[in-house]
Amino acid sequence: MPRRADYSALSRTIAALTEGEDDTVALMATLACEIHHADDRFDWTGFYRAVAPDLLKIGPYQGGHGCLTIPFSRGVCGAAARTRQVQLVDDVDAFPGHIACASSTRSEIVLPVIGADGALLGVLDIDSDRPAAFTQADSDGLSAILTQVFGG
Repeated sequence: MPRRADYSALSRTIAALTEGEDDTVALMATLACEIHHADDRFDWTGFYRAVAPDLLKIGPYQGGHGCLTIPFSRGVCGAAARTRQVQLVDDVDAFPGHIACASSTRSEIVLPVIGADGALLGVLDIDSDRPAAFTQADSDGLSAILTQVFGG
């Protein structure tokens, strides 16, 4: 049986690892590593940072190569950044404007990362090589961790 993330345990581990840390990139690197290795469905796990108006740039990640830049106007990551809403995509080929950074990706979840001041820091992108890999439980668990760590 494939290993699935225990978000309660993952939250406790991340809290212990990030206590007192306020550097955004260090936090993103720690989360990318811990989240990626917590679940067998996660083929690529990483952050795209909001670096300019309407532009995301690759941040810390685990897995194969990611796209270097993504405009807010394109793809699942762009939609999450633009709308500040979680994007849960069962079939990436059916998502209009999907950017195929990896041909193996079948489904994806992207969550906006909001700082304590309400500013968009970027997005957390998780890809799976399995169709319909993500559920509302993943959205809820990951959203809670992002709020815990980044305060948004």
